[in-house]
Amino acid sequence: MAKMKRIFVKADAGAYAVVCGRGVLARLSSEIARLGRFSSVHVVSSPRVWEAVGKLLLRGLTGPGFKRGVDVHKFDDAETKKSLGNVELIARSLVRAGADRQALVIAVGGGVVGDVAGFAAATYLRGVALVQVPTTVVAQTDSAIGGKTGVNLPEGKNLVGAFYPPKLVMVDSDALKTLTPREFRGGLAEVIKYGVIADGKLFAFLEEHFEKLMARDAGALEHVVSRSVETKAQVVSKDERESGLREILNFGHTFGHALESATGYKKYQHGEAVAWGMMAAALYGHEIGITPAVEASRIISLVRRMGKLPEWPPVPVERLIALMGSDKKARSGKLRFVLTPKIGKAATYDLVRPEKLKLILRVVSRIAETREPVRNG
Repeated sequence: MAKMKRIFVKADAGAYAVVCGRGVLARLSSEIARLGRFSSVHVVSSPRVWEAVGKLLLRGLTGPGFKRGVDVHKFDDAETKKSLGNVELIARSLVRAGADRQALVIAVGGGVVGDVAGFAAATYLRGVALVQVPTTVVAQTDSAIGGKTGVNLPEGKNLVGAFYPPKLVMVDSDALKTLTPREFRGGLAEVIKYGVIADGKLFAFLEEHFEKLMARDAGALEHVVSRSVETKAQVVSKDERESGLREILNFGHTFGHALESATGYKKYQHGEAVAWGMMAAALYGHEIGITPAVEASRIISLVRRMGKLPEWPPVPVERLIALMGSDKKARSGKLRFVLTPKIGKAATYDLVRPEKLKLILRVVSRIAETREPVRNG
């Protein structure tokens, strides 16, 4: 096994570890043993994820604590299935398997699995122990860390949920080998985000080594994943419930969530929508005088190196703005955006000059495709 990192996240319910490194899933049973004894162990995953990593995970679940065996509960992890219906499906499956209050739920999969299984764990018998085993770039660097769980409504993304921190997160970069090229590329948007909002050195590393990362070079991948985890851990440890600082983690997400909602969660993977959202945020920040032209140009240039994204949808600007109004950062109906005055720094700003926002929403797809730098004026 490669070098392992143990990164701690502070939470009101107690600190928990994020164990990072290639091959760390082989240590899963010993890491769970540190948490105590459980009456039963229940893995929640999807059929496609389980087919890809199930054998690897079960090899890590051996020893005295697993003599009873492991119950596996599966559901469709499409973004359109991130719903209250699947929370009920999982809860009923747990009942039929005999899960009591001393049971352990292990969420194995991407962001949808982690969010839905996490919300199920938070609400089943008013809360049972949860371990997150993320298997995508988005989940390993972002969604599995910080305790946010929840599901979508037709009116918007992640509108029903709970803050419910896991007892443990196992981040094994070997699991990323199972991803399709599209899944892997899209997930890199969240890594770029961390460079923009908090880590200029990470952003510069991405600019220099992006092709190695796209080729899934083990060293480059392990570096950016662990650095992203460290950044997320630092932010959520200071602001667990998104009352201030944690909002910066939503750079690009106000735009991205609106795109996902407007297209019925069928057109984009989450990272792809965030990629569009980061370019839109860079352009809007530039237009209202917060983001310098050179910084906006660097952000757009790096995002474009992810490869071609699904096209910007033919949705009226007014519809996108209305969907942004349901964003969790909105206050008293007023839109707010995470913007960057300098790569490595970010803050939340109230909507100003709405005509500039409308302009960006009309032209972002064309501007993002050009290789010309953003210019003042």
